[in-house]
Formats: sequence, C-alpha cells, structure tokens
Amino acid sequence: MKTLKKKESFASRLLSSDGAVSILVVIMGFLVGTVLVALVGRNPLNMYKAILQSLTGYNIDNGKMNVRYIGETLNYTVPFVLCGLSMAFAARAGLFNIGGEGQYIVGLTVAQVIALLGPQVKGLHWILAILGAILIGALWGGVVGLLKAKFEVSEVVSTIMLNYVALYLSRIVCLQLPGATTYKTANYPETALLNNALFQKLTNNSMLNNGFFLMVISLIVYWFIMEKTNLGFGLRATGFNKEAARCSGIPVVKSISISMAIAGAFAGLAGGIVALGSFRYGRVLAGMDNYGFNGIAVALVGNNTAIGTMLAGFLFGMLKNAQALMQGKQIPKEITFIIQGLIVVFIALRSAIALYLDWLNKRQLQKEVISK
Repeated sequence: MKTLKKKESFASRLLSSDGAVSILVVIMGFLVGTVLVALVGRNPLNMYKAILQSLTGYNIDNGKMNVRYIGETLNYTVPFVLCGLSMAFAARAGLFNIGGEGQYIVGLTVAQVIALLGPQVKGLHWILAILGAILIGALWGGVVGLLKAKFEVSEVVSTIMLNYVALYLSRIVCLQLPGATTYKTANYPETALLNNALFQKLTNNSMLNNGFFLMVISLIVYWFIMEKTNLGFGLRATGFNKEAARCSGIPVVKSISISMAIAGAFAGLAGGIVALGSFRYGRVLAGMDNYGFNGIAVALVGNNTAIGTMLAGFLFGMLKNAQALMQGKQIPKEITFIIQGLIVVFIALRSAIALYLDWLNKRQLQKEVISK
C-alpha cells in the first residue's frame, strides 16, 4: 500500500510539473512516430538523421557539415514562436485565440501592400511594412476581443469565421498589386526586404533574416508584460476568474479587448516577417500557411510561457525544416505532422490522467476508511 501511495504521489508531482509534462509528451510523440515509420517499412533511423541534420547541419551519411540547415531551422522557428505567443497571450487571459491564422494573413497582406507601394527609403521601408502588419493584426484581434467583452460573442466562433474572411480578402487585395498573377506579385524592392548580410554569411546563404531579432524582442515583451506589469496581472487575474477580477476592480472588458489585440499583433508580426523575410515577392494565397493553427500547439506545449513557447517553436521549426530531408531519405514528410498532432493529443490527455489519478487516490482513501 505504501509503495502504491509513493507511485501515485510521484505521478501526481510529475503531472503538476508543466515542464516535465511537455518533455514527456514530446518524447511520446517521437516514440509513436518511430513506430509508425517502422510500420510503413522505412528505417526510423533515417528520420532521426534528418532531424539531426536540420538541428546541427551535420549529415551523418557523408560526414559533411552545412550550417545553412541551422539558419533555415531558425528561420522557420520565427513564425511558430510568434503565433505561439499570440495563442499564449490570449490563453493567459482565459481566451482561446483560434484566429491566429487570420491575424497572420492580414499581417502578411498589409506588409506586402506596403512593400510594393510604400516609400522606397532604406531602413524605413521595411519598418513601415512591419508596423503595418502589427497594427492590422492588432485590429483584427481587437475586434474579436471587443465583441467577446461587450456582447459575449464566442471568440472561437468569431475567429474561425474571420480566418476565412482574411484569406479571401487577402486574395482580392493582392490580385490588385503590381505584376500580380494568380499566385504571385512583382518582386519587392530591396528596401522592403528583411535581409541580414551577416546571417547569410554565417549560415551559407540561408533565409535567416532580421525577423529573428523581432522574435527575440517579442519574447522579452511578452515576458515583461505578463510577469512585471499591472496590465499583465490584470490579464492573468481575468483568465483565472473573470467575475472575481471584476469584483476586485480590474476592468475586465478592457483586459479582454487588450489581450486579443496584443495577441493579434504577435500573429500579424509573424505574417509580416514571413512576407518580407522568406520571399522576395508577394504571394496571392490559395490556402492557409497554418502557422496560426500550429501556434496553438506551440503554446500548449510551451505552457503559455515565454521560454516554453520559444523552445516549442524551435521544435516545430526543426521538424518543418526536416521534412525535405526526410523525403530525401525515403521517409514520408507527413510523419512530422503526425508527431506534432500526437504531441497535442498527449498534452490534452494530461487533464484526463490527472482526473484518473484523483479518482484512484479517493478510492484508496475510501478503502482505508472502510478497513478502519
């Protein structure tokens, strides 16, 4: 009986540790992914070779090193982290921002418009485009927050609908831009690009750009607002208990509106960085990039913290960069999507496991009471 209690106590402590749970579910996701690769008749070792190469640039098969893969992994990490921050910021205020994709798309669209039509002044052009992406993302998210706070409109329903509004509105706008075809526009002027010559030199001409610095700044801003300001305290209090926060004098309507606006700003920034950093031309989107949706998983794995979201975003960026390498080694790239999905499923199961352990503990206590 004592041994059973110790095991249950250890499991409970493990489940109460957010960091431990995140590590555990990532490991479980990779283990199941390994089994699936073996079941389709492929060598799971090749999957890990591809992941190692995307992480370190080292190719085990030929012994060669190419730092370009490191740069590309970091470049893919940026939008995952920013969209993860978008979801996390809303979640800390008790909201579920499933509209990160729409906020990302409007940010991308406005950045493309300013890049092609804005003043071609070095140092100013790309800054204006990024600011435009941030502002439109904040507006797109802020409207949802206002509807939620004032009229109790579900943010889940409204953001889902606005995702499609954003996509088709983006197509309409981008088709009017200079040189537009059904899939792209004319090339951007050099003044609009987020290129970083030092990064390109260090990473063998990868697409890593100044957006990386913007991501780091965003992480610091997120942490500072949430942990060191009255605004962050009000947002967290609203997330824990809206009515208690209102009784304590916290402006709940304002908190909800601001939280969704800032969440939208992060996603809009992600769209602007992808538009100006990963491409030299504007895109006429035929579908969604899914960074906003993946940001939900990133935030869940990262437990809505700055450091956790950064690490989870890096994991997802590494997996995305590994997709092409996996295909080169006869591993279906879709396995990375399966691993990501499994990680989210295992995170969701955490609550179910916690309830099961509570039930076991109560049952054990009842047996002890009856035996006495």
